[in-house]
Amino acid sequence: MKLYHGSLEEIRNPRILPPTRTLDYGMGFYTTTSYEQAEQWVKRRQKKTASVGYVNVYQLDELAIQDLRVLWFDKPDEAWLDFVMSNRESLEFQHDYDLVYGPVANDRVYAAFALYEGGLLDKDGLIRELKTYELIDQLLFHTERSLRYLDFVTSQKIGL
Repeated sequence: MKLYHGSLEEIRNPRILPPTRTLDYGMGFYTTTSYEQAEQWVKRRQKKTASVGYVNVYQLDELAIQDLRVLWFDKPDEAWLDFVMSNRESLEFQHDYDLVYGPVANDRVYAAFALYEGGLLDKDGLIRELKTYELIDQLLFHTERSLRYLDFVTSQKIGL
């Protein structure tokens, strides 16, 4: 599986870094199967802090899915929502998965989550709303062990 990671740096050797904010799937190295999603992330960050960024390209060894503890969400559902909310509500939330795959919460999804968090949408309403969106995926490498299955291929420079 080909994966992409947008960054202001070329990242040949991904690492698990402690987060400075709450994230959908918790601490780890986030990737996507969408080049466009990774490129968008780079361009958003460039506007704030840098003139150059990179879409890093990786290959995932297919054995990872068999060998590691994997949590897989095909679509936004109640289990996905509960997992994302647990991660978003506390930096201290822990889970035991090596890899987590599922929909990414982009800007439209964040707006829907804000309605849910503000009590304007209930859980069922939020899930119905999210199912109308075309969601991009993300694959989180949560453990150092999981990163052993990820091989750097190349990076593509993205300039302003």
